[in-house]
Amino acid sequence: MLKIDLTGHTAVVTGGTGQLGRAIVRTLADCGADVAIHYHHNEQMARKLLAEVAGMGRNGCIAKADVTQEADVMHMRDEISAKIGAPDIICCNAVIQYKWTHILDQPLTDYQSQFDSCVIHNVLMAKAFVPAMIEKGWGRVVGTNTECSMQCFPTQSAYVAGKRGMDGIYRILAKEVGKHNITVNQVAPGWTISEDHPKTGPGFDDEYIKNVPLGHRGEAQNIANAVAFFASDLAKFITGMYLPVCGGYVMPRI
Repeated sequence: MLKIDLTGHTAVVTGGTGQLGRAIVRTLADCGADVAIHYHHNEQMARKLLAEVAGMGRNGCIAKADVTQEADVMHMRDEISAKIGAPDIICCNAVIQYKWTHILDQPLTDYQSQFDSCVIHNVLMAKAFVPAMIEKGWGRVVGTNTECSMQCFPTQSAYVAGKRGMDGIYRILAKEVGKHNITVNQVAPGWTISEDHPKTGPGFDDEYIKNVPLGHRGEAQNIANAVAFFASDLAKFITGMYLPVCGGYVMPRI
């Protein structure tokens, strides 16, 4: 019987207090990992999650940081390592939110924010945490990308530019650190049911769902399950992957 067992491993989840981040934190802890919960503003939710992690019998801690700033990320690394040990699983889930509009109307600051939170964030997390994985000879890097990277629809430009840049970082990192038994993969959620984007009834989701072969929108747990798989030894021979978790809305082609 196959089982995802992360016992003996320590994970850090950026954006851990968001709806998807919360599902990832709970799922990794449920699989046996100790978990560091990163937050930027929502300390109350971080502490609530930490109590849940402790309730599962896992060690954990919370860490405040602006993940686009090198000093913050390095301080977070030191704080987590001192409290629960050096993470060997990093889940990069944080992203800056902004209002989508057409390229001619999109402020340049939004392109910068997406570059910072999709590219610089991931580079800094690698620089902070991968060296300890190399020393250990085992590690997992899992990032949250998006189906939008393949859709390239109107108004998505800043988000897609950032996430496509992230994709390049992940594919190159996978080739650079594979020899150290470290895998680097991305999950790409579709339009996920959330507090901000609920399923509100007939007609609300129809335009999107007509393009989803499985016929419905996904939930945060669907994405968290994929993250846990990539974090486990079940996926030890998979690296450089961009995996849509979107019911088939987008399908990478050969």
